[in-house]
Amino acid sequence: MFIDTHAHLNYPDLYGDTDALLQEILQAGVQKVVNVGWNFDSSALAAEMSEKYPSLYFAAGYHPSNLSDFQDGDFDQIAALLQSKKGVAVGEIGLDYHYENTDEKKQQSAFCAQLELASALKLPFIVHSRDAAEDTLKILKDNKDKLHCGGVMHCFSGSAETAKEYIKLGLFISFAGPVTFKNARKLDEVAKTIPSDRILAETDSPYLAPEPFRGTRNTPKNVVKVYEKLALLRGTDIQELACQIEKNAHALFLKLREKDA
Repeated sequence: MFIDTHAHLNYPDLYGDTDALLQEILQAGVQKVVNVGWNFDSSALAAEMSEKYPSLYFAAGYHPSNLSDFQDGDFDQIAALLQSKKGVAVGEIGLDYHYENTDEKKQQSAFCAQLELASALKLPFIVHSRDAAEDTLKILKDNKDKLHCGGVMHCFSGSAETAKEYIKLGLFISFAGPVTFKNARKLDEVAKTIPSDRILAETDSPYLAPEPFRGTRNTPKNVVKVYEKLALLRGTDIQELACQIEKNAHALFLKLREKDA
């Protein structure tokens, strides 16, 4: 069984017929997907979709690049969404300094507030970090007391040294389509170093389609390509890797396994 631990299927007009899409995903052997919000509206839609489709779970939170959408009381509403049995994490949260005129202080404040929210809800969190590695690590270290339910560095693109620091904090490292890219030699080497009990796989759909679909709209069925590349890099059988990642996903996102118990 394959799990896509991070996708965005909560674009109302992007994917068309959700029933048909999920049928394709299931036929590819992907039996569970974590559908991730980036603001309140997208989080609420992800929660709604999870109620309709057994294979979907959701995360709710504010992406650092979407804080202009934030309104007073939204974190309370995020918390209310996550009372659902299908709500598995606070996310995606973090820092993104890629764009000019980024309000870094505002991002840092929202990141800390959502780490506190995850701690209060006894849920893990999903971290986005782009062009902000130093501050991301510093904030996580400064908030060690709020990391007791764990978290994941999604779509990891950093160094092996940075990955080790996150792992020391009890976090998981997740790989997406870029690990399959032909120019991803550095990332390939990082993927080989992650302990087996700390690795996850995702698509970040609709973004970052893996080879040989690079440049097209991504879907969770393509997570199989990420598993294939990780298995090749790590010298293991793909089914063995899938079993390990399933175990890891269940360890982090406890609600994923409630129906399996």
